[in-house]
Amino acid sequence: MTGSGTDRSKAGLSLEGPVVILVEPQLGENIGMAARAMGNFALTRLRIVNPRDGWPNVSARRAAAGADHILERVELFDTVEQAVADLDLLFATSARAHDQAKPVVGPEAATTEIAGHIASGGKAGILFGRERWGLTNEEVALANRIVTFPVNPGFASLNLAQAVLLVGYEWFKQMTRGGLPHGMPERSERASQHQIQAFFENLVRELDKVEFLRPAEKRDTMLVNLRNIFTRMEPTKQDMHTLHGVVMAIAEGRKGPAKGGVLDGEQATRLRALLAEHGQGAPPESGMVRGLARLLRRNPTDAERLLWQALTRDRRFAGQFKRQTPVGRHIPDFVSFVHRIAIELSNVGESETILIDRAARRAWLEARDYRVIEMQAADVERDLAAELERLQAMVSQSGSVS
Repeated sequence: MTGSGTDRSKAGLSLEGPVVILVEPQLGENIGMAARAMGNFALTRLRIVNPRDGWPNVSARRAAAGADHILERVELFDTVEQAVADLDLLFATSARAHDQAKPVVGPEAATTEIAGHIASGGKAGILFGRERWGLTNEEVALANRIVTFPVNPGFASLNLAQAVLLVGYEWFKQMTRGGLPHGMPERSERASQHQIQAFFENLVRELDKVEFLRPAEKRDTMLVNLRNIFTRMEPTKQDMHTLHGVVMAIAEGRKGPAKGGVLDGEQATRLRALLAEHGQGAPPESGMVRGLARLLRRNPTDAERLLWQALTRDRRFAGQFKRQTPVGRHIPDFVSFVHRIAIELSNVGESETILIDRAARRAWLEARDYRVIEMQAADVERDLAAELERLQAMVSQSGSVS
């Protein structure tokens, strides 16, 4: 976890833990990172023996990432003997065998013993050696036990802060019984069997419509396998609502970019005809006109969808066109105010009313220095690249090629 995982609104745990003793650390950064590791696992008592770069150390504070409460209580000593004088249980960490007749334990066993010792009123500490060569034989001889870590024997060297973190992790896990700081929130009650069955019946009904459950002799096995997928999930009520919505959305067809669906050319033509008829002599803010225009906008045809995606993604046009935007009292399908170009999409078999309305709109736009390019919806669906080349040629004529 990074620093972003720290919740400043929560109080930290206050646990009586072992003393961490760093012997002649060479880098302030390592002291700071060791303090940060201690803070992660509620270790607060840090002693330092003869730090090479002196104390206090700016680099240590920077590397501590907020563990200032530990650095502010650091105890300094000139020798290891002085630093451990008041302790009655001492562990020395080491990746090397020191050939000394004393128990060698892993961090889990060490922290188990430390927890029991502190609970009975004892004082425990853990020695960590220098970054380059660790602890001397004489320093290890002061300890009651040796702690070593189950690491790759061919690459056993640990960073100072890593060693502190491993011990701190095992100790904290021992004290908190491995409890996690948070879990998956229970946002909804478990779904009932009745709810799961209702969803499953709906799913099967839709699968039967598309003849998914074939061949017939495997239908029962497929149904069992499908049911097991959902029962293994142990879904909540909200899960079932969501899955039901997914199934119905797939069953009922594609959705447009806002609300509504996708119109085919014939449906779009009928709506445009209604819009043209009701728009004649009616103010642009008329409820009927606004409603029909909104319906067209929210239910684009395949051609409109394809062209709009191209205009927003193609580098030649991106950011230069708007869709269904009023220009005065008129609303062209697409318009570029930068290039003063309007695009009109037409469908086969449009009525005389639509043609008259489009001609009037073209005349109005051209009178105001807009150039109008008409594209057949069928051409856009069949050869979009060619239509875009036509549009690019018009854009180039404006002298503002992107």
